[in-house]
Amino acid sequence: MNLSRALIGGLAFCMAGATAAAAQDAPPPKPDVKTVEDWQVRCYPVQAVAPCDMLQEQGDKSGRKVLSLSISYIPSMDRHAIIVSVPLEVSLPKGVVLQTDSYTSPTLKYRMCTRDGCFVQAPVDNDLVASVAKSTGAGRVIVVGDDGKTYPISFSLKGFAQAHDDMVAQAKAKAAKPAAAGPAPAQH
Repeated sequence: MNLSRALIGGLAFCMAGATAAAAQDAPPPKPDVKTVEDWQVRCYPVQAVAPCDMLQEQGDKSGRKVLSLSISYIPSMDRHAIIVSVPLEVSLPKGVVLQTDSYTSPTLKYRMCTRDGCFVQAPVDNDLVASVAKSTGAGRVIVVGDDGKTYPISFSLKGFAQAHDDMVAQAKAKAAKPAAAGPAPAQH
């Protein structure tokens, strides 16, 4: 199985669970949520390869969401995945860049847009998360609008490292184990 596909599948369970529940008129599963300074650690009561994530959302002065940043950990692959959501009217080919005082990510490409915004859903190197965890102050998601102008959207790094460590520990404890291979054929 393609690593990128597996990571996105693991990440998408949160979105798919809510969609499936809505289609069945059943409420989506409620996560256990723990606030760690400016981050939320969410763990869902479902069997999944990535049952937990850490989340921060930012709004504008009117309260409209302008950024959602979610990072999850897939224990069976020892990898991270990220979902970044920004408003519509962005330059799709330009993607987004995460930037801190000591780190700048490669360009992360948009995967889809809905009426709620445009989304990056991608596997990321563990080094990206480790570099952000070592940073201080504020981070920025750099977005290019369809007008060609660059728009930095700030997010807080306060509590990032602690939220990450908590999320990883819970993900390891709660993650569904990968399907085991069948028994080996008998030797004659």
